[in-house]
Amino acid sequence: MKIWQKSLLAVLVTLAIGSLYLYSVWRDRRNPGKVVNQNPYQNLTPDDVAIVRVKWMTTFDDTLSLVGTSVWMKKGYVMPYYPFAGGRVEFQKSMGLIPAAQRLDVKKIVKAVAPASVDDGVSHGSRQVFAVFALPGNPAGNSELYATAIGAIDGDQEAYFCDNLFFYDDPHKIYDYWPHDVWTAIDAHQVKPGMSELETRMSIGQMTQTDGGSKGNRVVTYDMNGKKWAVTYVGDHATTIQNQ
Repeated sequence: MKIWQKSLLAVLVTLAIGSLYLYSVWRDRRNPGKVVNQNPYQNLTPDDVAIVRVKWMTTFDDTLSLVGTSVWMKKGYVMPYYPFAGGRVEFQKSMGLIPAAQRLDVKKIVKAVAPASVDDGVSHGSRQVFAVFALPGNPAGNSELYATAIGAIDGDQEAYFCDNLFFYDDPHKIYDYWPHDVWTAIDAHQVKPGMSELETRMSIGQMTQTDGGSKGNRVVTYDMNGKKWAVTYVGDHATTIQNQ
């Protein structure tokens, strides 16, 4: 098929799709029993439109852009972290799980072979990739470093999960319209009545299971590093909070 024929075909397809759309709108407007949504964005909440940056990292070199920056943990109480000393990740000395919304000051990105016994939710591949970071307010003056997995390399295949793991901006600023008492509870990793699912997740980490209801109207169970909570939501507000 010649180029002009391909162009003509594309135009005809576009016209056909446009005609179908116009016909559907005309038909809906002639039907008084059907309500046409004049504003498809009217049900969006401030949380829905908050700007959460992503970086789309696909190579090891991409991850080096994190060095010298601060990130905040999205997946609270999911990712294990380990001391980093002498240029090595000390896998035998797990420090536990990184809390929700914890700030990490990234110092370097390294590759390391994780032992088969290590389960951090990231494929081992031939090597894993780790963000080496300091914790703010470290009593040792931030001299202690830690490492957590952010991706894996296997031959010429690479996979990175930074966008799923981290906020690249302080969530206090991303969601600066949340009430002060909500942020006080989040910073203390507590749940209080009235908090939304997102606010609770920011406080005590990822949900582990639900009762099958719709988001904002269901019972959600959270595992905060071994401490479990069952929170009932109605209208996306916590109404009942039970420590299991």
